[in-house]
Amino acid sequence: MQEPSYIELLPNGGPVGLKAIPVLKYSDFSSQMAGMMSLETVHCVLYYAFPYNGGLKFIAVLADDTSGKFLVFSHEQNSRITTLDSLTPQIPALHLFEREIHENFGIGFDNHPWLKPVRFANDRHRKDLGMNDYPFYRIDSEELHEVGVGPIHAGVIEPGHFRFICNGEKVIHLEIQLGYQHRGIEKLMLEAKSGLTRSVLAENIAGDTAVGHAVTNAQLIESLAGITISDSLQVERAIALELERIAVHIGDTAALCADVAYQFGQVVNEALRTTIINTTQLWCGNRFGKGLIRPGGTHYPLTSPVIESMLNTLNDTGFRFREITDNIFTAPSLLIRFDGIGIVTRNQALSIGAVGMAARMTGIARDIRTTHPTGHYSVLKYEPIIQETGDVLARAMLRNLEACKSIEMVTDRASALLATCHLQPATDNRQPITDNYLQPSSFALSVTEGWRGEIAHAAITGPYGEIVHYKIKDPSFHNWMALALAVRNQEISDFPVCNKSFNLSYCGHDL
Repeated sequence: MQEPSYIELLPNGGPVGLKAIPVLKYSDFSSQMAGMMSLETVHCVLYYAFPYNGGLKFIAVLADDTSGKFLVFSHEQNSRITTLDSLTPQIPALHLFEREIHENFGIGFDNHPWLKPVRFANDRHRKDLGMNDYPFYRIDSEELHEVGVGPIHAGVIEPGHFRFICNGEKVIHLEIQLGYQHRGIEKLMLEAKSGLTRSVLAENIAGDTAVGHAVTNAQLIESLAGITISDSLQVERAIALELERIAVHIGDTAALCADVAYQFGQVVNEALRTTIINTTQLWCGNRFGKGLIRPGGTHYPLTSPVIESMLNTLNDTGFRFREITDNIFTAPSLLIRFDGIGIVTRNQALSIGAVGMAARMTGIARDIRTTHPTGHYSVLKYEPIIQETGDVLARAMLRNLEACKSIEMVTDRASALLATCHLQPATDNRQPITDNYLQPSSFALSVTEGWRGEIAHAAITGPYGEIVHYKIKDPSFHNWMALALAVRNQEISDFPVCNKSFNLSYCGHDL
């Protein structure tokens, strides 16, 4: 077998010269992908194509949890190539990556089992097809019936269509069609005239992950611009990420209670979530952290009064959250609706390339804070929380334990910052840098563990340092298939609680 050929990047490493990325023949590329991804400790972060030298360049980024590095390699195809042998039969986790390439550029993948559009983007290769042309899977049988939900929902929820095939009340198959709100974020990143515009776009990729995507973008630009930020700013970014995680986990606990008619748990957790997002608002003027994260610096450094208020809130909210979750996880009427419902097995999670919570609920220790730590997480030595059963109860418990651990982490880090606030030099310049000179003809990667899982941004620059391609991946890209698997053989009435237990992003997937 040929020796593997790739370039190694440290977490959020780079930039590296684009020409330094090995270019393999497609047969060698395929063999290398199959060999590397046969290991449970290696998964695909990105696999995408972009126009290059009159054809297409395909870049693969794999995360190696053992070495803590990212492995990058590529293949190139000229404009005459219209089909490639699909890797999905060997590596099911690549099914969406190949489908996205197919939708964007019309490249066929022979033997792909499910070669359908991912989003129906506005700039897709087949402009003659629209949302109503989506080829839903069908089973012709007098014993089965179909149930369609969405794209317009009764609640305040983003648009997505769920097509169930049922035998009575039992779900045989669920197909999820998204793409109703495709905004062309990646294209807008290229059209952006300033770093500030890119920052604003990044924090609006997914509204509940404004901090996660903004941090990922900031780290990417800092890498390309050769900017090193201070230790204190790294601590503040970690605090912001964990506050976002706490707020969403508490809010989703409220929603899970609502879905099983436990109103007491719902209203208490909704109130507790508000205390956390109001703390973020006190810090930067926005409850979701918009405007807080900028490349090179911040307009909102943590001050003593903000830290003191944050610590008081976390102490009170943490105590009250532990009280209400003690009730939730000892109530038989709730446990019977959580336990054994919506199971995803460990093998299924590995097969689809699940990340973040969707992986950790099945016993897979996949957490960028641990395997590929950057910034302050390199100091924290974070140990991920793992559940084994892969059901709604595992996902609910994971939220509970992660929220409590993040409260402890933020309390500890904020207390340490408070003790050193008076030591910060008055001349410390932490103003954001909005117009950066970026290293030309380079590739850079940034990966962050958002509350759902790993967020990845990658950029390629041209000969003058201009960004010529920008790639974004929200963890929902991997994990929507986990929801489809979770509801198989469940009662269709279990779908709402299964859906909420994942709380995946529609807009983060649609970009």
